[in-house]
Order: sequence, then C-alpha cells, then structure tokens
Amino acid sequence: MGRRRELNGLRVLITGASQGIGRALAIAAWQRGMRVMAAARSQQLLDELQAEVMAKSSHTDAVLEIVVADVSTAEGRQRMVDAAQQKFGGLDVLVNNAGIGATGHFVDTDPQVLRQIMETNFFGTTETTRLFLPMLRAGNSPAIVMISSVAGRQAVPARSLYSASKYAVQGFSEALRAELDKDGIDVVIVNPGLTQTNFSKNMLEQKARMKVDHMRGMTSEEVALRTLDALAKGKHEITLTGQAKLMIAIGKFLPGLFHKLAKKKVRELFAEEIADREKRLAAERANASRTS
Repeated sequence: MGRRRELNGLRVLITGASQGIGRALAIAAWQRGMRVMAAARSQQLLDELQAEVMAKSSHTDAVLEIVVADVSTAEGRQRMVDAAQQKFGGLDVLVNNAGIGATGHFVDTDPQVLRQIMETNFFGTTETTRLFLPMLRAGNSPAIVMISSVAGRQAVPARSLYSASKYAVQGFSEALRAELDKDGIDVVIVNPGLTQTNFSKNMLEQKARMKVDHMRGMTSEEVALRTLDALAKGKHEITLTGQAKLMIAIGKFLPGLFHKLAKKKVRELFAEEIADREKRLAAERANASRTS
C-alpha cells in the first residue's frame, strides 16, 4: 500500500482530459475539491469542459484550468510544465491518461502506427513524468497515476500494438514505484477493462475481425471515481470490471487454457482463409506427385 491522502486542495494535472476517462477524471477531481489542470490537444473540447465546470462553480472553491498540449511532443510536454507552474505554483498529482490505439493483426499493420502509439502511450508518459518529477518532489502527498489497461496485463490477438505500449507502461510504473518511494512519491496503476468512451472511434487503425462493443463496459465516470478512491486510499494498483479481472486470472494461473482459447478464436475468424490455403497446398502436393 502507498500513502493515504486527502484529495481536497491537491493540485492535479490530467493528460488526455478532453474526452472519455480523462474528461471524467477532470470533473470528478474538481468535484472533490482538487485544483485541476486539464491537458489535451483540442482547444474546443477543453473549452467545452471548462465551460461545463464553470457553470457549476458556485458551490465550490475548486478550480479547473486548461492547457492545449500534445504529450507526444517535447513542446507540448514543456507547455504543461509551464502551465502548472504559472497557474498552481507546482503540482501534487500527475495523471498520465493520454493514449491512442489500433486493432489488427501485426502482419497487417503499418510500422508507423506502432511508432505513433509508442510515442503517445509510452514515451509521452515517461517523458511527461520525467519533466514533472522536480515539481512532484516538492509537492504535497505527491503521486503519479498511470491509466494503463487490462491489455497491459494480458495481451489478446489483434491488439498487439496497443498491448505492447501498455505492457511497457506497466514495467516502467512498477520500477518507478520502487525508485520514487525514497522521495515520498506514490505510483498508482489503473487497469480499466471495457469502458464506455470514444476510444475505439479514435483509433489509428481498426482492422480486427472481432469487434468489441465498448458501450457494454464500465462508464468513464465510474472509472474516474474508482481511480480517485484508489489515489486517496494509497492503493498501488487496481483492475476494473470483473471480466478484466477474470481474463488476467486465467492468463496468470491457466496460461495454457487462455492461449488455447485465443488461438481457437483466431482460427474461427480466419477459417475460410485457412481452408483455402490447405486446398491450395493439397493441390500443389498432388501436382508435384504426378510430375515426379
């Protein structure tokens, strides 16, 4: 367990805060009395978020500031640091939430897509963290929250690129937690399962044959509340949704079964192509036999 903390009054910066989990986190943190800096690439969506909060601001002293920034660029990361210093005079909690994804089998993907995913999901996270560490060391009850994914604990077919980025975040976060304990900085990992967001619509590529209905998942508001509760209680890691927990448990304790089921599903999805290939190979063997 990490350190318990009172969230009211803490200064928090949330990346990827214009939509989905990030937006819900910004609103939930503001409602709990935190001083929120919402960062994202879209000025319009950030303005809408701020307007929504300001319309309700009469009942709280909490604030919500915005900064337009892309975590995948050095300029964007520095802009967030400058904004936190100018508006809040420092930072207590960093939430690395910004992320992008893609689906499809690795052999069919564009190499540039993987690089884009890693630039945002992994390097955006690590380098944003690096820049904010001096502020966090001087902060009150400091913590870093990593919004990862169940895909960072158990990989599944057609999500190899996204899973690779989240496995990298998982390893980085676990090592960082031990490294920063001496500085009094907690590292909290959040692994959402299916969540009702526009994440699938915003993917760089969607080539997976098996579609996943994210609207059947947990709401982003519920993810936000569970995340803030974990931060307040000093938890090291939480995994959200029973389905996600079950998938991780099967992969951990019954890996043979998990991979057997995964391979079976892939073969079902590609049954026609497999049959065609086997027919072609059989014909080639027959021709070779006749000519020998």
